Amino acid sequence: MTISELTLKSSAADPVRRYEVFTGAGRRRDWSAEDKARLVAESFEPDVTVSAVARRHGLTPQQLFTWRREARKASEMIPAFVPAVVAPEPAPASEPSAPPSRPKRRGRQRRAAAIEVDVDGVRVTIENGASPATIAAVLSALKAGL
Repeated sequence: MTISELTLKSSAADPVRRYEVFTGAGRRRDWSAEDKARLVAESFEPDVTVSAVARRHGLTPQQLFTWRREARKASEMIPAFVPAVVAPEPAPASEPSAPPSRPKRRGRQRRAAAIEVDVDGVRVTIENGASPATIAAVLSALKAGL
């Protein structure tokens, strides 16, 4: 009796079962970086579970969780940049020909800032010459507060 005869015969006690036959080399699937990124992004969509995404694409949830963890670690290694806006200093207004009636108060001159960060109405200014340790501490504090 052949295997096909055993599996195709059915009885009330032993129904026919479904068998999948894999043909080919039987090697592991090779996912491209774009496919992994697409599936990871899909798993972060609202009202979507990792298990559902994995099932839909023939993965185990553990594999998708591994890809998510790798993506998170990779994003932590890459420094994040935001668009910078460089605004020119406003041109001084033309001086009137007549001298003012009282002398101008000489205020504290402000040095040009090297880095200025404005988050939710809070402005942090890091002046020229600040040590790298100071800059790292300020950025860490900002990151922790977000």
